[in-house]
Amino acid sequence: MIANTPARWWHKLDDGRIQCDLCPRDCKLQEGQRGLCFVRMVENGEMVLATYGRSSGFCIDPIEKKPLNHFYPGTSVFSFGTAGCNLACKFCQNWDISKAKDMDRLMDQASPEAIAAAAEKHGCKSVAFTYNDPVIFAEYAMDTADACHARGIKTVAVTAGYIHEQARREFYAKIDAANVDLKGFTDDFYHKLCAGHLQPVLDTLVYLRRETNVWFEITTLLIPGQNDTDEELTALSRWVFKELGADVPLHFSAFHPDYKMMDVPATPSATLTRARRIAMKEGLRYVYTGNVHDPEGDTTFCPSCKKVLIERDWYQINAYRLTDDGHCPKCSAAIAGRFEKFVEAFGSRRIPVVMSAFHPAP
Repeated sequence: MIANTPARWWHKLDDGRIQCDLCPRDCKLQEGQRGLCFVRMVENGEMVLATYGRSSGFCIDPIEKKPLNHFYPGTSVFSFGTAGCNLACKFCQNWDISKAKDMDRLMDQASPEAIAAAAEKHGCKSVAFTYNDPVIFAEYAMDTADACHARGIKTVAVTAGYIHEQARREFYAKIDAANVDLKGFTDDFYHKLCAGHLQPVLDTLVYLRRETNVWFEITTLLIPGQNDTDEELTALSRWVFKELGADVPLHFSAFHPDYKMMDVPATPSATLTRARRIAMKEGLRYVYTGNVHDPEGDTTFCPSCKKVLIERDWYQINAYRLTDDGHCPKCSAAIAGRFEKFVEAFGSRRIPVVMSAFHPAP
C-alpha cells in the first residue's frame, strides 16, 4: 500500500484547523477530514496527498485528443490521471473518475520515474496529466514532469485552471503545454453548474499568456441552453482576442448527456458551427469543433492565404503540409504553435498500458 505523501500549499489556522492553499476553494479541515477534491486531507496535523503514485489508468493517445492541435501534431502522448476534482460540474464527462471517492479503484501504481521511462520506451513525445484535473495531484504531476524532462519528454496538463497564484506559478513552471477548460463565460454558470467561480480561470489564462512560455489551447464544452447563446459566445471570443490574442486555439466541444444532466440533449453540430463562425468573426485565427464529425472544424487553415495545412478527421491526420518550422508552404506565414519535422502521424488509436508489467531500466 502506498503511503500518503506530504502536500504543498497549506497553513495552520489559529483555531487548529488546516487551510489548503492550492485552489480557490480554501478548504479548512480538521484532523482526518478531506477537501472537496477528496484527495487532499489532514493526517497527523499536516496536509497530505492520498493519490501520489496511484492512477486510474495509463494509455497512449494522439495529442489531438487532449485536445491540442498546435503542439507537435500527429505525435503520441502518454496519458494518465488519478481520482477526484476540485470543481463539482454537474455535466462532468469523466465523473466516474473525477468524483470517485473509492481510492481502491486506483489500481495502477507507478513512480514518476517509471512513467517517464514507459513514455520513452513507447516513443511518446509527451506525457499528459489528464482524465481528472492535475491541479489536485500537482505534487505527483510536478515530480513526474521533472522525470520526463530529464529524458527529453514534454509535459501536458489538461485542466480547468482552478488554482491559486502561488501554486499556479510552481505548477506551470513544470508544464510545456496545457488545454484549459473555459467552461462558460458567466460567473452564474460556474456557480450553478460547477460550484466555482469564473475569475480564477480567467486569471490562469492571462497568467499563461503573459508570464509563461507554456503553449496552451482552450476548450469550451457547449451545453444547450446553458452557455451557447450568441451573446455569450461573442463575449467569450472577444475576451480571448483582447486578453490572450488571436493565435490562441479555441475548441468548441459537443456535450452529451451525462452525470447530473442526463435530461439535457446533446449539442447539435449546428451549434458548434455557429460558435466557430462567431469566434472567427471576432478575429480568432484557429477555431475548432470537437466531439462531432466535422472535417472542416477539425482542420487547420493558414490564417493568411486560407490554404489547408493540417487536414484532420476526428483525431486522424489525413494530410500535413506545414514546413518543419511551422510555416505555410504557400505564403510563408508563421503558424502559432510548437512544430517539428513531420514524419508519420500516430493515428487515432488509443493503447492501454499496464504499468505493473513495465520495469524501467535503472
